[in-house]
Amino acid sequence: MTGRQTEKSKTPPRYTAKQGQYLAFIHYYTKMHGRPPAETDIQRYFEVSPPSVHDMILMLEKRGLIEKIPGKARTIKLLLTRDQLPDLE
Repeated sequence: MTGRQTEKSKTPPRYTAKQGQYLAFIHYYTKMHGRPPAETDIQRYFEVSPPSVHDMILMLEKRGLIEKIPGKARTIKLLLTRDQLPDLE
């Protein structure tokens, strides 16, 4: 048996499906590039406007899912483990 929980034993996520995709993107981008994404990286991936990304980042921070240093780029830190994230679609 692996260290990952089965779908049935997982607690329900504390985020919406859309928020989960943003969180998964932050995780995978950080893993691939060795640094967190800038808001423009997220904007390009999801093909959304800058205000949409900014609002989502603020919401994720408010919900305690990420932390960020205000005014500094590429400081997003996930406060969830990989097992708590959905797969990136």
